[in-house]
Parts: sequence; C-alpha cells; structure tokens
Amino acid sequence: MIKKEDVIVHLEPKVMEVLVYLASRQGEVVTRDEIERDVWHGALISYDAITSTVIKLRKAFQDDARKPRIIATIPKRGYQLIAAVQYTEDENLIPQNVTDNQQLPQSKIRHWHILLVISLVLGLAMFWYAFPTSIDETSYQQPDTVANSIAVLPFENLSNDPKQDYLADGITEDITTDLSNLSNLLVIASSASNTYKGTQELPQKIGEELNVDYILQGSIRQYGELIRVNVQLIDTATGFNKWGESYERQVTQVFAIQRELTSNIVSFFKLDLTSQEKQRLAHNTTNNLIAYDHFQTGQRLSRKQTKESGEEAIKSYRKAIESDPDYGRAYGALAYSLAFAYRRGWTDAPLETLDHALVMARTGVAMDNTVPQTHWALSYVYLMRQEYEKAKKAALKAIEVAPSYADGYGLLALINNSTGHPQQAIEYVKKGMRLNPYYTWDYLYNLGRAYSDTGRYEEAIEALEKARERNESALPVRLSLAVAYVRAGRQDDAEWEVEQIQMLNPAETLTHTEQSYPMLDRAMKERFLDDLRKAGLPE
Repeated sequence: MIKKEDVIVHLEPKVMEVLVYLASRQGEVVTRDEIERDVWHGALISYDAITSTVIKLRKAFQDDARKPRIIATIPKRGYQLIAAVQYTEDENLIPQNVTDNQQLPQSKIRHWHILLVISLVLGLAMFWYAFPTSIDETSYQQPDTVANSIAVLPFENLSNDPKQDYLADGITEDITTDLSNLSNLLVIASSASNTYKGTQELPQKIGEELNVDYILQGSIRQYGELIRVNVQLIDTATGFNKWGESYERQVTQVFAIQRELTSNIVSFFKLDLTSQEKQRLAHNTTNNLIAYDHFQTGQRLSRKQTKESGEEAIKSYRKAIESDPDYGRAYGALAYSLAFAYRRGWTDAPLETLDHALVMARTGVAMDNTVPQTHWALSYVYLMRQEYEKAKKAALKAIEVAPSYADGYGLLALINNSTGHPQQAIEYVKKGMRLNPYYTWDYLYNLGRAYSDTGRYEEAIEALEKARERNESALPVRLSLAVAYVRAGRQDDAEWEVEQIQMLNPAETLTHTEQSYPMLDRAMKERFLDDLRKAGLPE
C-alpha cells in the first residue's frame, strides 16, 4: 500500500514489488529486462505486463507520463524513479499480524517501511483530490443482453513441476475458446480473466468487475502418467457452487477431459446447440502433447512482442507443426508471427515473409476451420497485404465460428478503420471491449483512430494517450496520436511524439509507413501522411 496521512491506496502485490524495486534503485534507469529478471524472476510474461504495472503506479500517484513527477520513461532504455525516497520506522506500516515479540526478515521490513514520500515531497496529495483520471474506460463497455455470461479463470497448476504451467494455461484458453463457439452464451475473453491469475478475489467481486453471472474455476495436478482436473462453476451473485466435477485420467486423455468438461457446462446451462456447434465442440485442435507444448511456448513468447521473442516464437510454432503436421492453430499462429514481423520491419525479405504468412494462414484454415483463431490469422495476413475484402470476410468468419471472440471484433474494428468506415469501427471495438473488459492497448488504439477520422480529436487524443500508456512501443498508436495532435492544433505535442517514434524505431519513415500502414482510401491516406509530415516524420 501507499499512504498519505489518512489516505491509503492499496496496490496489488506485484505492483507493490515493482514500486519497491524502483525505490531501491532511486534515480537509476532500470531496464525492462532487469524488472522482469528481479521482480518476475525470469518468468515469461507479456510485453504489456510491465507496462500495465507502471500504468497502475502512475494512476495511484496521479502521475503524468508526459510530465512525470514520480516515474519517468526513458525511451529504449527503461524506467527511472525520479522522486525522492526516504526510509522510516513507521510502526503503522507493519502488518497487523506481526506481534511485538516477532521479527520480520530485513527484506520484509524494507518492504513495509518504505514511506513513499515520493508523492509527499511533491505535494501529490492535491492531485489525488483535484484531478481525477480523465478517461473513464468503463464508459466504453456496451452491455449485451444474453441468457448467461461466464468467465473461465486461469486454471491453477498444483503439480510440483512449474513447467506444467503451459498445460494449465492451455486448458484455460481452450475451454474459453470452446465456450466462445456457442451463440447462446457470452464468454469473457481469456486476457480479461487472466488478470485474476494467482489472486484470491471473491466470486462476487469478480462477477461485478467482469459483469458475468458465473465463473469457472479449476486446477490440474499431474503425477506420473495421470492427471487430475478439478472444476467448479460458481454463481457470482451468491458465491455458491452450482456444479463441480473431478476428472482423473491418463495424461494423454487431457483433451478428452476438455471435451467432457465443456459438454457438462452445456448441459448445466441447457443450451440448445446447432449441428455446427456440436461438431465444433467434438473437434480437437490436436491430440499431440508434444506439439501442444511447443505451441503454448510459442504463445507465451509471441505475447512479449519483441523481435527476439518473435523469432523464438516462430521456431516454437514450426516445432509444433513438425510434431503434428495437422495442427491448424499452429499454422495460424505462425502466419500471424510472420505478418507481425513484416509490419514491424523485422525482416530483410518483407514480400517473401508476407507471401509465406499467407501460405501458412491458408493452411491453418484448411487444417482446422472450427476455431476462430485460424480465421483471425488469415484475416490479419490479408489486412497486411491490403486485401481488405478478404480480410473482412475472414474476420467475420471468426466471429461466426465464435460469437464471443473479442479479438475478432477488435480486428473488424481495425479493418473498418483501414477501409474508411470509422463509425462501424467504433461499434465493433465497443463490442470487443464488452467481451474483454481488460482489453489491451490495441482496442483503445482503434477507438482513438476512429474518433480521429470522425473529427472527434479530443476524444481521439484521450483514447490514444491511454493506449500509449499501455504499450509505449506500439508505433501505430504513436503515429495516430501524432496525427490527432496535428489535427487538434497541438503542434508541439505532435513533434514530440514523432521524436519518440524516431527514438523507438529510426527506420519508421513516411515511405515505410505508406508501404506498411493499411489504409484503403487514398485521400485519407494522403491526409494521414501529410499530417505526419507536418509533425516532422522524415521522408
């Protein structure tokens, strides 16, 4: 927690750890790698994990990323705690369950006794009271009326082997995808549910925050050649268990457990399935645990969104395909990684890379057209190739397969932005935000881009600045923000934004943007490029 007189702001444990870590190195520039190594202890995390943690700290202190008083972002290097730090023996900060005769380890004393005078020295209290956060992100959520809604929380790995985390994560993702295929059930995106990983929140609180009727909790434990999966379906209104089951099988039957589990949930809700839905639920993406292992490794690496992690993810997906040549999702994931490398300029052979991505995406759909991810990957590749109608058709197919697939709506928003239909983009992105209340930066990016194209520049800037906070290295966000600043008459801000773009990626020029930034309407693209030129982006 952080404390100012009688005002206490509680922080999540990991957020507090990052704050303590930065405070222990006050004035130093701390790299993301150092934070990942010393706070997450080398665990694989998404690129957004550290960014979102810093965002939460800035929110707690009402700090401004552009004019920081607490934590400064040092482009291409890391973060720096710039406020003063003092240590105190304030007994009020000692945990209540520690008696006078007990002693805390030195590390714990340090943790609890850091009096983050950070904000006090700067008189930040007045900001807490006088300047509330400017954007209410919950206002973007558009409630839907459905019979039932559910969130699948991250399954807990109870095995002694941490390497089995991939299996728990994979089961969570697969069950979420299976349930998303059902038209009569609203399923919250896994990226939203994942925020509760390792927490002990009450079902009622989760239900309120995610706006769902039920949550599914589960655990896995592998011992020898056996695996046990326990699940509970909980009513978030009462906190009571409505249904539960325990499955104990051979490890090789884990995919059969997933099918049976999903079938039992369908029975509980008394859902009337179409023949297509029944066929999709009966289908396995793979029965090969080795391929599944490689695929999950690729997924974790891909979420970090760096050049190095992307290259390693591509290797993992290729290993998955070698282990199971019929693994459609692995082809789709490989296709996306190749297309993303093209967009970021991480390849010396861009056209060949994009051609290879198309072959992999088409193969993925041919191998498995029952999951939304293969259609999504094909849509993304078509978008990068600026084949807009094909991109739209594939994205619509993704949400036809899985009506609750939030990322499908997000991609449709991007496609509509790219084809000059910003109002439709707004509608799609709000639908995605409802399905994924903890939406990632790209949702806000699409919302801000659409607002900019409809002349709502202040709203655009507000959304895009939030997107930038969530992922400071996302170049599309910064490009659109520079344009919005120009259109709003904020020339100095636009020029500053372009300076940041150039520091992040010196290769980002008007020529590269014109080639790789999908936008169908030539007049809109010329205006976009001209505004970037006014902001100072070099030719």
